[in-house]
Amino acid sequence: YVMLLTLSPYTPTYRDRVSPPGVMIRPYLNGFTIAFNVSQPSTWQPYVDSMHHFLAAYDDKVQEEKNIECISGQYFIQGGNESEEKKACQFKRSLLQNCSGIEDPTFGYSKGQPCILLKMNRIIGYRPGAGVPVSVDCKVQKGNESDLRSVDFYPGNGTFDLMYYPYYGKITHVNYTSPLVAMHFTDVKKNYLVPIQCSLNGKGIINDVNSDRFLGRIIFTLSVGK
Repeated sequence: YVMLLTLSPYTPTYRDRVSPPGVMIRPYLNGFTIAFNVSQPSTWQPYVDSMHHFLAAYDDKVQEEKNIECISGQYFIQGGNESEEKKACQFKRSLLQNCSGIEDPTFGYSKGQPCILLKMNRIIGYRPGAGVPVSVDCKVQKGNESDLRSVDFYPGNGTFDLMYYPYYGKITHVNYTSPLVAMHFTDVKKNYLVPIQCSLNGKGIINDVNSDRFLGRIIFTLSVGK
């Protein structure tokens, strides 16, 4: 009991094994293969439903009610006692533009141009990129590079704005909404399994450890049929 009293409920005592961050994608339904046929809505509707469910917390009105507008391009460092509730910056789904599900409620799946969201794992106190926003890029992991001819990134040029960091933990940063990068695969080879690797890039980021496919990168397969 005395030892437990020495532990902080706000910040882990030891954090040497959780930095740098890993990443995850949405939709995530049955593993890391996203396969569907454009002409068969039943094959892509589950992905669309998953995206809408995940982005509900990012609705513009929800963000405006719960969170504040922050200054882009700089870390949002909040002082005070560690037990004080921290403010969170708005991340509106409208920032995802063509992958927001607002203008195109099918997130491109009905056109064979699927959107996939990338989320960086939360690490208390971490300031990614050492003052320079971390960016995302995607490429064919194995095979012909021409199988993936075009990818659009949102917001902007596919970066995680500094204003969403550092994260102060779920107890005090109660309304914190993880920033996202949307990857819009506008021209991928059809009727073919295309292995794709999307990676974080920035100072302090590690994305080339072969034994960990989630550390600073993620590997998944796209199969878009006609």
